[in-house]
Amino acid sequence: MNEPKHPSVIAREALRRLASSQLAPTPANYQACYNEIANLPNVPAFPEAQLRELLGELPVRNEAQKKQLDRLSAAIAKRSWQGVKESLAAFAQAGESRLHEVGMHALAPALPGEFAGKLARFVECVLPALGEEDSRILSVAGELLLLLRQPAVDIGQVQALFGSLTYQAVFAAEEQVEIKGSLLKLLHLIIENIGELSTDDSWLKGQIDGLLASVAPPLTLRHLDEMERRLRDVMEKQGRAKSRSVEAQAEMRHMLAEFIERLGVMNQSSTEFEGRIEASARQIQQVSRIEDLKPLLDDVIAATHAMAEETAISREQLKGLQEKVVVTEAELIHLHQELDSASALARHDPLTDALNRKGLEEAMDREISSMRRKEAPLSVSLLDIDNFKKLNDSLGHEAGDRALVHLADVARRSMRPSDTLARYGGEEFVVVMPDTKLEQGIEAMARLQRELTKAIYMAGNEKILITFSAGVAQLAVDESATDAIRRADQAMYLAKRAGKNRVMGG
Repeated sequence: MNEPKHPSVIAREALRRLASSQLAPTPANYQACYNEIANLPNVPAFPEAQLRELLGELPVRNEAQKKQLDRLSAAIAKRSWQGVKESLAAFAQAGESRLHEVGMHALAPALPGEFAGKLARFVECVLPALGEEDSRILSVAGELLLLLRQPAVDIGQVQALFGSLTYQAVFAAEEQVEIKGSLLKLLHLIIENIGELSTDDSWLKGQIDGLLASVAPPLTLRHLDEMERRLRDVMEKQGRAKSRSVEAQAEMRHMLAEFIERLGVMNQSSTEFEGRIEASARQIQQVSRIEDLKPLLDDVIAATHAMAEETAISREQLKGLQEKVVVTEAELIHLHQELDSASALARHDPLTDALNRKGLEEAMDREISSMRRKEAPLSVSLLDIDNFKKLNDSLGHEAGDRALVHLADVARRSMRPSDTLARYGGEEFVVVMPDTKLEQGIEAMARLQRELTKAIYMAGNEKILITFSAGVAQLAVDESATDAIRRADQAMYLAKRAGKNRVMGG
């Protein structure tokens, strides 16, 4: 039995197959080659919102149909295409059975025009998620859309076509989900491999961490856009600093070469001077007349002056080189600090400047290690802004973003320097509190609630009171960060159900 191939091996084979087959390098073609080699099924994103809208519009004519709608609701909650298909088929059959019972099968009413329009829009919204590779889905969907746009729509025909579309959509949806998962795994593999190949460039670590964080589920276009904008800024800064760092290192090497060359010249001059002095000494020993001594002394004095002058020049040149080395070394230190700073940006949320999930993970690892080393308490709080969706819907996403920034600013002002603030996702934040017991953590969050009440948030000319519900958990000795945050999350939901704007311990 053959062992399964590693994803990187499959990826390379898929790329070679694209090239050998002369196919366009599109994601769809690549995924088709990848899945063919790996024998993987595929599924797209589940259109829960559209199915819920459809569920609300289906007319109920008997108890059997009501029961099937309950089954459909449960299937949507479980994100089960098979359950959706079976419950819709049973719903339609229940309607037909009722018509047979009252002898009105031949007089089946037409589908209401408004509902037919909504059903058509639902099909149009779902189609892009299913891809364009399956001609059978496109054919059935086109036929169904054409039927739904007729003045009088026969329910039986709609039922047959919708059942066929649902059956085929199940497989297409599964395929799209598998495609998405496989591409994310491949992207993770590529990013991690780049990080391993670049072990000497510590400044690159922030970008790698940021990319890994950006492709971690759940994915949203807004989150990806923010990460792209932040990474582009980081890459630009790092590119400039890296280029100047390379130039500065080249300058250091050039100055070192000049230094060695100057030492060689000094050594050569010293050797020549020593030779001239020794020759003059031998000649002096052979002098018998005083008048013959003067030329020899003049030569010694001239050689001494030349040596002194050469030494002074070399001293000045070496001093200049030393000053250049000091300046260049200081610049290199500054450049490395800039690289570290730019790399650290990838660990922060671009909107609120709080830590992101990756930064929180690193902070929690440090604090947990410190907690166990010092045997000190450590508490963590998860807070969620109350009625944030309502604020977004009524005032717009820009006002919602400013509300998040406002909360983060107030939190930083009221926190201790040792505390850590991180944006956990959406309107959720995590506060890490070292040397803090559970009761102290609850009081700290209650104090933050009071400070937030005093700091009124202005949305234009409108005063908005921002509140949050929070849960606090004190880490057990052997507990992981994930488990502690999960307990804080559960306590936060209890606070929500208790009336919001509350803090509870978990």
